[in-house]
Amino acid sequence: MNLSHIEHLGIAVKSIEASLPYYEGILGLKCYNIEEVADQKVKTAFFKIGQTKIELLEATSPESTIAKFIEKRGEGIHHIAFAVPNTDEALQELADKGVQLIDKQSRKGAEGLNIGFLHPKSTIGVLTELCDHRDVK
Repeated sequence: MNLSHIEHLGIAVKSIEASLPYYEGILGLKCYNIEEVADQKVKTAFFKIGQTKIELLEATSPESTIAKFIEKRGEGIHHIAFAVPNTDEALQELADKGVQLIDKQSRKGAEGLNIGFLHPKSTIGVLTELCDHRDVK
């Protein structure tokens, strides 16, 4: 598997609007995209630092994984995402190596990325996302 870089860090927040003053006002970052990913019941906001992004994740439903994460653990780092050339091929390679997958094949995520998650039980407790930019316009 070829990991090219850390694509983004996902940070669970109760409110993107309430979090923007810290990221923009204190850290001096510029939010370049806010979008809702309806099938994941989440709203996202992105900041770029070099080649890596920070993705704020706000639940849009109490049933979302982000709402459950915040209820259980509070706000904070939710996942790390690595860029790969092809998410489906990487997921298959890891499954063949015995890694427990959340997603057996890629699905569409924020910014149109192809994404797939690895289960934290197989990744030393860190929710790990693989993503690629194939077919992203």
